[in-house]
Amino acid sequence: MQPEAQSDTAQPRRVLVLQGGGALGSYQAGVYEALREGELDPSWVAGISIGAVNAAIIAGNPPELRVERLREFWNLVTSGWTPSPLPMMEQARAAISDASAGWAVAGGVPGFFSPRLLRPWLPATQDPGALSFYDTTPLRETLERLVDFDRINAKETRLSVGAVHIKTGNFVYFDNLHQKIGPEHIMASGALPPGLPPVEIEGEWYWDGGLVSNTPLEYVLDTGADEDLMIFQVDLFNARGPVPVTLGEAAEREKDIRYSSRTRLNTDANLRIHRLKAALRDLLATLPEPMASDPSVGLLKDLSKEHAVTVIQLIYRAKSYEGGFKDFEFSRHTMLDHWSSGVADAARCRRKLDRYAHRPQANATAVFDPGREAVEQGEP
Repeated sequence: MQPEAQSDTAQPRRVLVLQGGGALGSYQAGVYEALREGELDPSWVAGISIGAVNAAIIAGNPPELRVERLREFWNLVTSGWTPSPLPMMEQARAAISDASAGWAVAGGVPGFFSPRLLRPWLPATQDPGALSFYDTTPLRETLERLVDFDRINAKETRLSVGAVHIKTGNFVYFDNLHQKIGPEHIMASGALPPGLPPVEIEGEWYWDGGLVSNTPLEYVLDTGADEDLMIFQVDLFNARGPVPVTLGEAAEREKDIRYSSRTRLNTDANLRIHRLKAALRDLLATLPEPMASDPSVGLLKDLSKEHAVTVIQLIYRAKSYEGGFKDFEFSRHTMLDHWSSGVADAARCRRKLDRYAHRPQANATAVFDPGREAVEQGEP
């Protein structure tokens, strides 16, 4: 089902873009809950790694059940060892957060992955598990229970998930507009080595898309260029942060930069291309005849065709008790903290959406970060 052409009065197509980030993904679920409450359901969801899992749950359920299914998934994966949620000092909370991450490493995550008790010694050609420390069979079972893949393949909501082809190192997107999607495509997007095993699809092997880029924004901009877009980009790592003063802070800062810089780079590069196309259009419009009718100018006009793009960045900002293990800290009360932060940031975004959606002229390109505005303005 190809997207319909938009009229001049049509609303932009809403797209939800979800980054990878493991346990931090419950922030994305909170963002979606607030968008749903504001009747801002996306018609296209794109994700990588844990973002692909959340995207599949959203696209694979009717709108009225999506939040319930997301909550079921996040309650499941945080149903392992969880300390008391009673109020505690910051230092104690940080220590317990680290202990919870250690528990996930040692015992796995319910409904997601389990440790291989004996490391396999067979070559990977005979046993793909030889390339990983954990077994993701539980994730397949979870996806089959919580996601209606028939609904996904009916294309009611567009779904795109990114993975890396192991042999070539190239980025590959699985898109329900172009192929049938199953649990294996979602698992491939989140198969982060060496923890999780590669996934085979039609004789080819894939790893986590975050190895190449932690955001599917570039794919959305490239393949959605024939229509106006309002993109809600939900990032789980913040590029901005203080200079670390401890080894623990250095590990956390390194991870934030490594996974967020690709998002920032892709965002800036692609929006620059969109602005250059707009400038080229304006320039071509000033050409007199017969130059304007030259075949070379016609090629440039085709190249410069562009639609309006608004990117609203919702960036998770880590709590003070979190450290370098925050992406695999699957405790229940931390998950609820992430979720509530997503709800709050998206609710703030909804309140300002009219200003974000306003374009002074056709074919404009804009980026907004409501969370950063709140920090700068001292909002709670």
